[in-house]
Amino acid sequence: MTSRLLSPRSITTERLSMLPPGPEHMDDLIRLKADERVFGFMLHGVRTPARTGEELEDDMDFWQVRGYGTWSVFLRGTGQFLGLCGLMERPDGRGVALRYALWPEMRGHGYAREAANAALEFGHHAGLARIIGVARESNTASRAVMESIGMRLCDHFINRGHAMMVFESRL
Repeated sequence: MTSRLLSPRSITTERLSMLPPGPEHMDDLIRLKADERVFGFMLHGVRTPARTGEELEDDMDFWQVRGYGTWSVFLRGTGQFLGLCGLMERPDGRGVALRYALWPEMRGHGYAREAANAALEFGHHAGLARIIGVARESNTASRAVMESIGMRLCDHFINRGHAMMVFESRL
């Protein structure tokens, strides 16, 4: 699966368009991040609209400072918002992590795998020698995405009573 850069920050794949989030994505981000089915599994859980706005500002700043970050993911052709995918520094010091969160209705079509693979390629091309991914042990779908793009299990830890698995990709 090969992705193509549209600009230094935008990516297209066979079926997806991935754009750094901006104010024009705010309504989609508010809905996605407030949905328990999507963000209930993410670090820090669901977000309020105010918190989503703060995170959007942080995401835009992160791109300016680091040259990589999170993308809003859209279906090419229709422009339908599917969710998020990207690379962010984990607050627990474990490193730069691949993260993805798509609407439940979009699962099972390979979109998360396609977006995650493109983000991983982007990160390594940007010079990140090691990128990790973290999933609950019980989240078999997320684990399968990471394994399918070549990430390997490298660590375990417990977070709020949940067994967590850490995967990594190295250059």
